Amino acid sequence: MLLTVDIGNTNTLLGIFLDDELVFHWRLKSDARRTQDEYWVYLDAFFRMAGVIPSRIDGAIVSSVVPTLTDTFREMCLVRFGLKPLFVESGVKTGIALLVDNPKEVGADRIVNAVAAYERFHRACIVVDFGTATTFDVISERGEYLGGVIAPGIGISAEALFKRTSKLPRVELEKAGRVIGKNTIEHIQSGLVYGYASMVEGMLVRIFKELGAPCPVIATGGFAQLIASHTKMIEQVDELLTLKGLRMLFLKNRSKQEEEGLRP
Repeated sequence: MLLTVDIGNTNTLLGIFLDDELVFHWRLKSDARRTQDEYWVYLDAFFRMAGVIPSRIDGAIVSSVVPTLTDTFREMCLVRFGLKPLFVESGVKTGIALLVDNPKEVGADRIVNAVAAYERFHRACIVVDFGTATTFDVISERGEYLGGVIAPGIGISAEALFKRTSKLPRVELEKAGRVIGKNTIEHIQSGLVYGYASMVEGMLVRIFKELGAPCPVIATGGFAQLIASHTKMIEQVDELLTLKGLRMLFLKNRSKQEEEGLRP
């Protein structure tokens, strides 16, 4: 069984693959203050509920944008599974050229998403990831990473609105009804949900113009389904796209893992 881990700024997504099937997945808060022992308590509880036997985990791959947690999960894999996890970093085979000024600036999760999206479409495509930030990643017809866009995430915007105003309440981010709200909560929900849907549509129109033609768009991340339900420009939603991309990269680097040894 393969353990896949995507460590984001807000949440950490974990998945278990049995061959090519994602059989279990869980989401945890990313907290750099937690030790590997604390994270293991959560993971062990998930394993027990799912009937996963830790000793059957024979591979692990991690993408991380939180350096402190990178070390935490490296230690956890070594201590709890006796495994050296593969990290999505320099030297890992991705099969995708990064046509940007500084490839080292591209987040590991964005590279993983690009790999997974191109594997799905085998043509030019765009990934919109609704996480802590809302990112757009553009992949060429030949599977090259052309670049992208970073905007504040919808969750960050909602929290900022609550914290930086005296009277506006914190609201649940959920599917909005009418655009013209009839009370303060509806006003905020409309602004956030329809506002972000409109931003996504506007950005995609501009990206299509630079590419010279439209292309498939896939959305992932915690708010993907919410925003996708308010626009027809997103063709597919896969909230687990990153985990699937991690498995693909693990398979691409299997020989590297075997050479270095999965076990310490």
